[in-house]
Amino acid sequence: MSTIYGATGLGQMAASTRRVSSFFNRYWDALLERRERQRVRTALCDLSDRELKDIGTTRGEIDYVASNRGTDPRGI
Repeated sequence: MSTIYGATGLGQMAASTRRVSSFFNRYWDALLERRERQRVRTALCDLSDRELKDIGTTRGEIDYVASNRGTDPRGI
């Protein structure tokens, strides 16, 4: 009986550890994503208006482009 209880206790502890680990992994991923958005935003802000026009965006779209790197702000 104690062996079964011990195994159940270990299973609960492992599940709890996975949840904590999952929380920190999500937090770390969010932190890295935020840093990448800031890096892209800074790089785009450093471009001239002409350079921005060459890549098909405007100064007003910089925040959108930095946050949605996988989509085209023009909807193409």
